[in-house]
Amino acid sequence: MTSTRERLDSYAMTSTRERLDAATRELDPPLAAVDLGTLRTNAADLVRRAGGTPVRVASKSVRCRAVLEETLGSGLTAQGGFRGIMSYSLREAIWLVRLGARDVLMGYPTVDRSALAELASDPLLLESITLMVDNPAQLEVLHGAAGSTSVPARVCLDIDASLRVGPLHLGVRRSPLRTPEEAEVVAREAKRRGFVVVGVMFYEAQIAGLPDTSAPVRLVKRASAAELATRRSAVVDAVTAAVGELQIVNSGGTGSLEVSSADSSVTEVTAGSGLYVPTLFDRYNAFTPRPSVYFALSAVRKPTSRIATLFGGGYIASGPAGPTRVPTPVWPAGLKLTRNEGAGEVQTPVTGDPAAALQIGDRVWFRHAKAGELCERFNELHLVDADGTRTTVPTFRGEGQCFG
Repeated sequence: MTSTRERLDSYAMTSTRERLDAATRELDPPLAAVDLGTLRTNAADLVRRAGGTPVRVASKSVRCRAVLEETLGSGLTAQGGFRGIMSYSLREAIWLVRLGARDVLMGYPTVDRSALAELASDPLLLESITLMVDNPAQLEVLHGAAGSTSVPARVCLDIDASLRVGPLHLGVRRSPLRTPEEAEVVAREAKRRGFVVVGVMFYEAQIAGLPDTSAPVRLVKRASAAELATRRSAVVDAVTAAVGELQIVNSGGTGSLEVSSADSSVTEVTAGSGLYVPTLFDRYNAFTPRPSVYFALSAVRKPTSRIATLFGGGYIASGPAGPTRVPTPVWPAGLKLTRNEGAGEVQTPVTGDPAAALQIGDRVWFRHAKAGELCERFNELHLVDADGTRTTVPTFRGEGQCFG
């Protein structure tokens, strides 16, 4: 029997499809659209789940300036419960500061010498951007790029937040820094070289990026949260003792906001995918997935009565290759990709009962497996408001920006 919740979700999805179809009817696919009402609901839910801890927006999961402004305000800095941007590229961070952003934390180290030289020569950039480091060699690259051994750049230490059980490493391979002692050594070295150590970051991918698919997974996530809560505080204490009070203790992701914000040592959490909610975020217990971003393809031929071939669609997400990284057809409901071709570079066949009714020129709506990566395939996003009003805005790509 269908539950009341399932009926309401089905009604909401149907309403979304009708609204997106109506708003983009005269446009030719491939196209990407955002349901603004759902995006705003998702933004409010991220703030609620953070429980009063400011939410930093991960730009790699957005890749559209208008959506960043929707979330952070026209100044790209703070609005509501959101504060600051986590950038994935120093060139991107510089571009965002030139557009008005005043609080950009790099999520990853950089050795982009020309971008580092530009940062080192501009007081506004030095004040607005915080570099991520986990090795003194990265500091040496900045000194070399700047042509100086004294650059008062703001830096944050990336700390390994994975869970280790015996020989097992559960989580992503990021920073070599793990213990309070290791973090303290690098913090003191950065301070000695003239950098301003302002924070530490912990990204617990094995909690934030892991769907609740089984009891063992949930057990691992609980064990990891408990271990990290103790170690994070010890790292913060060690770094504080070395360089003084920290401005930033960053943690979390869309899938772990409640866990991270519950730690009193954490000053901010990061989220981005929770605005768009791609398919990789469909199976979490912590929140209800509300997809806000879709893309549409046109049927261009009918090889058989039960297969329709669509133009384009091979927008494969990063990560380990497999079924979870391919886009999913959602409207008409019941369509699926063919096993032999999947989502193709130029054409994507879909099959299933609804394919029989598809005619040449009909459109099929999809969801992407990840969030911002879809924007690398489109120059524009069509923002559709609750009243059906459509506003077309450029993605990073549409503004001529490609940051890798």
